Amino acid sequence: MSLHVILAVLHIASPGLALASAGGTKPPRIVEGPTRIVDGDTIWIGETKIRLYGIDAPETKQTCVVANKPWRCGEAASEALRRLLGNTPVTCEDQGSDRYGRMIGQCFVQGEDIEAWMVLNGWALAYRRYSLDYVDEEKTAQDARTGLWRGDFVPPWEWRKGKRLQPVLSPESATGCVIKGNISSKGERIYHSPGAQHYERTKIDTAKGERWFCTEAEAVVAGWRKARR
Repeated sequence: MSLHVILAVLHIASPGLALASAGGTKPPRIVEGPTRIVDGDTIWIGETKIRLYGIDAPETKQTCVVANKPWRCGEAASEALRRLLGNTPVTCEDQGSDRYGRMIGQCFVQGEDIEAWMVLNGWALAYRRYSLDYVDEEKTAQDARTGLWRGDFVPPWEWRKGKRLQPVLSPESATGCVIKGNISSKGERIYHSPGAQHYERTKIDTAKGERWFCTEAEAVVAGWRKARR
């Protein structure tokens, strides 16, 4: 049998053999180098903007609540990623692109999976909509109450849609009522409800005649007006 006939038979029996001999599966694109941090799940390597694969970290301006106080958890997540990477070069394997044209990269620093580290330390959540790779790390962080899990937070994907935490404040009054009846320097009686602009910084001094109210109606009847902001 001639060589041409043998090759023809092999091509019919195993067409993949011919493809493999022509170059095989294209290896994934690799981007390497020092990074610039955008936020807890986005980096730059050179001119390539990369969205970390399979995780979602709080947005830079996002706040969470710890011990009933607002906490800039988005900035904290960015800083955690910055500390992890430092000036060490990062290697990212291309996993495709998102709707904004950013490369989705599974990234490593000195062989460590960056996404796994962020979730395990509580600075990001497993982005289940796109991947289940980091669900176990999230459960470990949640059980340990580390990072975001030490307080209350809105998942980043819901925060981007406009969802916000409602004020959950520990009342200072003996009755458990949370509306603050304050007397201004001009003697004006003004009440502040949770969520009002100056609620957090308003302190009640009962020795001055200031008081707590359980309802706005109660405050109005007692002669207090609602704060304008």
